[in-house]
Amino acid sequence: MKSRAAVLRGLDQPWSVEEIQVDPPKANEVTVHWKVAGMCHSDEHFVTGDMVPPKELLEMMGVGDFFPFIGGHEGAGVIVEVGANVTSVKVGDHVSASFVPSCGRCRYCSTGRQNLCNMGAGTLMGGMITDGTHRHFLSDGGRVTLMAKLGTFSEYSTVAEASVIKVEQDLPLDVVALVSCGVATGFGSATKRADTQPGDTVVVVGIGGIGINAVQGARMAGAKRVIAIDPVEFKREKAMEFGATHTFASMSEAMMAVNEMTWGEMADRVIMTPGVLHGDMMGEAMSLTGKGGTCVVTAISPMHETTADINLFQLAMWNKEVKGTIFGSLNPRADIPALLDLYRAGKLKLDELITKRYKLDDINEGYRAMRDGENIRGIIVND
Repeated sequence: MKSRAAVLRGLDQPWSVEEIQVDPPKANEVTVHWKVAGMCHSDEHFVTGDMVPPKELLEMMGVGDFFPFIGGHEGAGVIVEVGANVTSVKVGDHVSASFVPSCGRCRYCSTGRQNLCNMGAGTLMGGMITDGTHRHFLSDGGRVTLMAKLGTFSEYSTVAEASVIKVEQDLPLDVVALVSCGVATGFGSATKRADTQPGDTVVVVGIGGIGINAVQGARMAGAKRVIAIDPVEFKREKAMEFGATHTFASMSEAMMAVNEMTWGEMADRVIMTPGVLHGDMMGEAMSLTGKGGTCVVTAISPMHETTADINLFQLAMWNKEVKGTIFGSLNPRADIPALLDLYRAGKLKLDELITKRYKLDDINEGYRAMRDGENIRGIIVND
């Protein structure tokens, strides 16, 4: 079938809305009509090159060029066709995207760590994670790959059954889309990976689509103080609506205040969710982290950066820990429906996350607004 999609053709290029060809699903695959796509900062990292594999790695893997590339990994839609052996969904079902697929059989899935599923290794380059061949082609016949093998910036795409999760049909698809990445990643960073406990002091650095949900996750986990840090005043104001008790424009500005309000103990949990995380930011993050405290690294860093400013003496002598996380260390198949149940019960704010809705043709304006700090989350809606 024909589809319109936002294609990225190289570094620092605008998204180009083009017509593509989407082939039907083969075994263990489905075709989805993406109704809503979230405009996550992770897709911007491909524009800037932060998440584009270095040339030597591409050559080692036999990939000539990373581009062209269809963006979008946060989304919700409707199944329009299924291939052989598909059992978890049928035509007409509403689904959430799952940017980390879950096979249910590998070592990680079978031990409750679906966010680390071995199928995830094939989601950035090459063909389908099912058989390595391609289903998506440009108008000139050239192959095009998909972000996280989802490509929610396309009206239609063919994806692995392992990359979609059935949801209840009465749930609004715009909130389902948000839960597929930003909400789950932020919420899980605070509740699961940081293991926030009642009475904790939690600092969240960077209040975008992920950080705002780390704020409400920390609040729901019972944190006594939730301290939101972001240079944009609009984002600090939104953080207060989602449960922050204090806000600051920078980590340096927050340092003395956190010291005073905790009687010198500093934060129990620090969650790093800035738009781009650089190694020199970790020094202040670890200074905000108190004895026995945990610093969770959720944000994306440029692939080529290999150093971080961490005081190793304090790391050991103060019994601190640094943890990485993907998808907030949650399990997509269990936790996406669970988060939607919290929304249905009025416990989790999702509608309030959406700052503005865009058409696919306006994708570049949406990302400009994100870069300029005007949006917590912009979404693309396909009629």
